[in-house]
Amino acid sequence: MDKELIRKYNVAGPRYTSYPTVPYWDGEQGFEISKWKTSVTKTFEATNDSEGISLYIHLPFCEKLCHFCGCNKKITRQHSVEDPYVARVLKEWDLYCEFLPQKPRLKEMHLGGGTPTFLSAENLHILISGILDKSELVDSPEFSFEAHPNSTSYDKLLALHKLGFNRLSLGIQDFDPEVQRVINRPQSFEEVKEVSDNAREIGYTSVNYDLIFGLPKQTTESIEHTILKTIELKPDRIAYYSYAHVPWMSLAQRLYSDEDLPSNEYKRNLYELGKELLEKEGYLEIGMDHFALPDEDLSIAMKEGKMHRNFMGYSTAHTELMIGLGVSSIGDSWGAFGQNVKTLKEYERLIDKGILPLFRGHFLNEEDLVLRKHILNLMCGFETTWDAVDNEIVDFTEICSRLTEMEADGLCIIEENSLKVTDKGQGFVRNICMSFDLRLYRKAPTTSLFSQTV
Repeated sequence: MDKELIRKYNVAGPRYTSYPTVPYWDGEQGFEISKWKTSVTKTFEATNDSEGISLYIHLPFCEKLCHFCGCNKKITRQHSVEDPYVARVLKEWDLYCEFLPQKPRLKEMHLGGGTPTFLSAENLHILISGILDKSELVDSPEFSFEAHPNSTSYDKLLALHKLGFNRLSLGIQDFDPEVQRVINRPQSFEEVKEVSDNAREIGYTSVNYDLIFGLPKQTTESIEHTILKTIELKPDRIAYYSYAHVPWMSLAQRLYSDEDLPSNEYKRNLYELGKELLEKEGYLEIGMDHFALPDEDLSIAMKEGKMHRNFMGYSTAHTELMIGLGVSSIGDSWGAFGQNVKTLKEYERLIDKGILPLFRGHFLNEEDLVLRKHILNLMCGFETTWDAVDNEIVDFTEICSRLTEMEADGLCIIEENSLKVTDKGQGFVRNICMSFDLRLYRKAPTTSLFSQTV
C-alpha cells in the first residue's frame, strides 16, 4: 500500500458497526425506555414471522486482563459470580418477552465478552436453555460464541453444540511468545489446535480465529509466523483486525508505550503481508479485516450481496431486530439503538427492580436511515447506489464533493447516482464511509473518540 496514502488518510475514524456511531447518539440524558419498547415492538411485529430476530448476550467475566483489550469486562477468578449473573440475564430476557406480542423466533445468537467460556458448562446450559424456553427457532439458525483457548474445554464445546451452537470464534491475537507476553494473552499452538480439533470432532461447522495486527512488539517475522501457524490449522474464517489503540478508554493499554507499537506504515505492511499469505492459501478477503475460505457461508453471502454488518460484526444472517442482553450490551431495532448500563452493580440494581437496564440510545430520523443504508452497503459490498427518494432526504452532491480527492487518488469511482470502492481503496473504506457521516462532519470531535483508520 502506498506510504503517501497511508500518511494522508490514517486519521481517527469509526469502524461503522452502526450509524450513527455511539458518540453521536442523541439520547444519553433521559433515554425514554417506553419509546424504545415501542420501537422494538414495531420492528418485531413486522419481521418476527418473516426473518426472526438476533440476540446478543454479553458475558463480561475474564480471569486475566488482556492488555490490548478495550471491551467492557470484569476481571475475577471468583466463579461464584456466574450464578447470579446468569439469573439476571434470564430475568432481562423475561422483561423483553413480557411485552413482545408472541414468541421470538431466533435466527442468530451470539455470546460475546469478556470471555463467554469463563462460565461452566452447567451455567452455559442453564443460560441458553432459559433463552430457548421462551423462543422458537427459524430454519437453520446461526448460533456462535467467542472463546479463550485456555478456558474452552471439551465439555463446554459439547454443551453449547447440543444447544444449537454451530460457530466458534477463538481469540488468538498472535502466536508469538513475546507479543503474547506484552499483551498478557498467553496460549500455546497446541492448546489452540486441541480446541479446534475438538470443535470439529463435535460437529461445529465453522471455526473462526481472531488475529490482530499492529500489536506492541509485532514484527514482520512474528506476523509471518502467526499467519503460517494459523494456516496450518485451516480455520474456516479469520478476523484479521487492526489493533485499536485507545488508551484514553482502556487503562491497560497504558502499560506499554507508543514506542512499542509499529509505525503506521509498518503496521499496514503487517496487514498486507498477512493478506498475501492468506490469499496464497485460498482465503478470500471479505469486507473489512475479514477472510474466509471460498465455500464458507460468509464468502458466499458476500458474492451474493447478502452479507450483513451489525454490532456483532459481519454476518450472513440479516435481521432488523437485535436484542442485547447483559451489562453494556447494545440492541438495535433498526429505527433505534439502546445500550445497557456499563457497570455490574447498576445492571444488578435495575434488573432486581424489574427495569430494563438501558441508559442511553438513539432514535434514527429519515436522514440517519438513508445514510445507514449506504454506509452498510459500502462496508459489506464496497459499493452503493442512491435513488430519487434518497436524494430528497440527503444531499449526495455534498457527499461526492468530499470524495473527489479520494477518487483522484484511485480509491473510489463516483458516478451520477452511485459509488464504487476500488480494490486499491478497500483498505480505506472507513475513510470513504466518513464522507457519508453527516453527523461527524457537522460536529467534529474535540477529544479522542476513535482509533486510526489505517
